[in-house]
Order: sequence, then structure tokens, then C-alpha cells
Amino acid sequence: MCLKKGPAKIIERRCISTGSIMNTKSMVRFVVGPDGGAVPDVFCKLPGKGMWVSSKKSSLDRALSKNLFSVVSKKPVLINNNLSKQIEDSILKKLLNLISLARKANQAIAGFEKVKGSLETDRAVLLIQASDGSPREKSRLRPPIGDGTLINCLKMQELGLAFGRESVIHAAIMRGGLHKEITLEALRLGGIREIQGHSSAQKERTIHERQ
Repeated sequence: MCLKKGPAKIIERRCISTGSIMNTKSMVRFVVGPDGGAVPDVFCKLPGKGMWVSSKKSSLDRALSKNLFSVVSKKPVLINNNLSKQIEDSILKKLLNLISLARKANQAIAGFEKVKGSLETDRAVLLIQASDGSPREKSRLRPPIGDGTLINCLKMQELGLAFGRESVIHAAIMRGGLHKEITLEALRLGGIREIQGHSSAQKERTIHERQ
């Protein structure tokens, strides 16, 4: 007998920067490392008490500039000068790895014509367009119906890395085991980069998973 899987459990934590209770999927977890410094834990696997911050740039900047980690942990916590960039790079790497895995699983394609075809046949659930691509060219494609189906927080060369190419402007993600994780990581990266065009990047909300 097969049991139907229930909805994913929503885990919430308080943002140390804003004080808001939020879904952890739109936050960044930090722990204090062995050297006493704040360490971003984008995979949420490092040991130690977690300190959570909204993935919005303004929230992260406030937590870093005021060293709220020391306040929360009640002990001095070192802040690396490049920590802000380290956070962005870690989330970027995770997102590109997910897209690469989707490509290897035949759940991701690139190129205008292929992407257009996947959108017209309703096979694509996410449209990814490079933030530095031509606005006129990008306007020729419409994302699937629904909230959070457009991702444009990546640059051409970054998106190209996920497909083993020099650069990619258009890509699409098919329904499968990875599209939900890709959506969430893009939400976090879009918040950090303050990408206005990402339909979910500016909202503090729970992603409604498509079954």
C-alpha cells in the first residue's frame, strides 16, 4: 500500500535582524565556527546553535554591520570582511549546482528555441533569464502561469556555468525533483542581489509547492 506524501512541514525562525518570524526557506542560517567567527550555513548542516537572518540584502547588511551575532550568542563573534560576498557566493554555487543536476537529469534545457518549445507545450515550470540579457529578446518569452515562475537573478556567464557553456540567456526547468529547490535558492539569491524582476524575491512568504 502506497501512502500519499503530506505537505512539507514549514519551519519558522526569528530573524535576528528584523525580529520577524519567517519561513527558514527564505533565510540564511549562521553558526559560530571553531575560530569564533560567523559562518554562513546555506545547507543547514553545520553543528551548533543556528542564528537566522532574512535573505534580503538590507537584513543581512544590518546583521553584519551591527554584529548582531555577538548580541544573540552573548559572546564576541568575529565578522569576516568578505562575509557578505561569501554568503552570496555560497548561495550562487548551490543554485548553479542544482540547475546543473537538473540538466543531467534531463530536467533543464537552454537556448531560445528549446525554451520556447517547452513553454508552449507546458512542459516547463520555471523560466530562467539572465539579468544582463537583452530586454527585447527576453520579452519574447513569457514565464509559466503562477507565482515565482520567473528567475532572473543570474548573469549570462553564471547561468552558462550550469550548462557547460560560455554564456546562457534563456533556460527552462521541467517538473521533477529539483524545481522546488531551484525556486527557493533563486528566491534567496534574488533577495540578496535585490533583483526587482524576480517575482518572489521581494516577498516574505511561503513558497506554495506545485504538486
